[in-house]
Amino acid sequence: MSLEKPPPRTKRSSIEHEEERAWVSFYKRVGNDLALATEVLAQLDSDPDMKRSHLALYLGCKESLRTHKVRQARNMRIGQFVRWFCGGLFTQLFVQWPNAWRRSLRQGGDIVVECLPETGRDVGKEPALAKARQLTQEPTFATAQADFRQQRTVEPAEPAAATTQAGDSAPSPAARKAA
Repeated sequence: MSLEKPPPRTKRSSIEHEEERAWVSFYKRVGNDLALATEVLAQLDSDPDMKRSHLALYLGCKESLRTHKVRQARNMRIGQFVRWFCGGLFTQLFVQWPNAWRRSLRQGGDIVVECLPETGRDVGKEPALAKARQLTQEPTFATAQADFRQQRTVEPAEPAAATTQAGDSAPSPAARKAA
């Protein structure tokens, strides 16, 4: 132990003691509370003596405001990215991909039809052509076609006569079936 006596303590009043505790609590809370940091910074800016005596608190408030500004900028960038990503994803999922599918199915349908196997005797021909060829070889069709050609070449003088003449020369459906 030292033989020298410690310097005598100055006695503080309870008000000064509470004031000191308040400043200490400001040091602790100013990093997390933006509103408190703003108010303390305004108070310290208005009184240069107080600013000099609590310089660490002043710098802590400045740092707190700067950190908040950086945090806000980061959150804005993240929000912008999420909006861009979700908007793009929504557009991809519900607009562009269905359009692409529709386009590919529309174009792919022709390809699928061409890939189907060929069937029947008349490979690559229309079935209606085969049926038409078969009908032209029947004798009733040949007589009906000859009558039609003959009617077409003869020009009737009167339209009423043409209808009666057409009715007389054309065989009835029952007559065609009987032949």
